[in-house]
Amino acid sequence: MIKPFRDYVVLEKVPEEKQVGGIILATSKDNDSALATVVAVGPGYVTKEGQKVEVEAKVGQKVIYKKYSVTDYVENGNKFMLIKDSDILAVVE
Repeated sequence: MIKPFRDYVVLEKVPEEKQVGGIILATSKDNDSALATVVAVGPGYVTKEGQKVEVEAKVGQKVIYKKYSVTDYVENGNKFMLIKDSDILAVVE
């Protein structure tokens, strides 16, 4: 697994599920949803003024992110995305 620098976060897409007649079917891995799970976070960074800025995202959270702000990464056949913490829009609870 990669370890992100500064305020970057590693996401993994949440497989979209469709319910048909009480049966849950997983759709393709390349769905259009902007929903993902946080799998790693960077340590944050220090501003010019010396203030430490922490990454808000936490490992395990399901989040909605800006779709066109990601850098794709593949490791051992698994697709991951690198994104800035500020490009995460919401946490899904």
